[in-house]
Amino acid sequence: MKYNLFLFDLDDTLLDFKESERLSFFSGMESLGVKKDHHELYKIYQIENNALWKLFEQGLTTKDHLKVERFRKVFNAFNIDIDPELASKRYLETLPETVVLIDHAVEICDFLSAHGEIGIITNGIHHVQTQRINNSKIKPYISFVSVSEMCGHAKPDPRFFEFSAKMAKNFSKDSTVIIGDRFDADILGAHRFGIDSCWFNPHQQDRPSDIKPTYEIRHLSEIKNHFSF
Repeated sequence: MKYNLFLFDLDDTLLDFKESERLSFFSGMESLGVKKDHHELYKIYQIENNALWKLFEQGLTTKDHLKVERFRKVFNAFNIDIDPELASKRYLETLPETVVLIDHAVEICDFLSAHGEIGIITNGIHHVQTQRINNSKIKPYISFVSVSEMCGHAKPDPRFFEFSAKMAKNFSKDSTVIIGDRFDADILGAHRFGIDSCWFNPHQQDRPSDIKPTYEIRHLSEIKNHFSF
């Protein structure tokens, strides 16, 4: 298929969010003087954070609530007397500065930008995501950034993809492909919206449903072997 619009998920597709998250969490806990083992805290944080993001994607909580509640739950679990709003603030201040790229991210953005337009589609926090992009080497290749906060609907809701498509210079479902690591958000979202998808699956996870992505890759560099121009 010939494509001229490439819609990329950001976290753990182009930017290594897991590593950025870990570094930012540890930095925040240190700045707050938390004495408990930061690794133990981080394990609980990941569980609570993932659960809250799933609720958000189902429309069952808000992003403002999520940002603070994840820290409240961690601190409650360890009987830590620290304001979760302050912890959230410290974490979100640090996160945009700890940018780590996925292997081949710059290379593939450079390659695809010569063949069409690259847009970012993300459920993340708007000011954090835009700052992280601005602080990264992929910035020159990105035409637009669509964040669920701007739309009021999150991936995989088709209304988010409709909103994102309006940002593109020339949008056609037949010439658009979504590239992302989250099957339940990116691949399912592409399926519901009726466009092609490329599942970035570096850890070779099992496909969680009968929905089949148009392509499946382990390394971003493999995109060159699948897309035609």
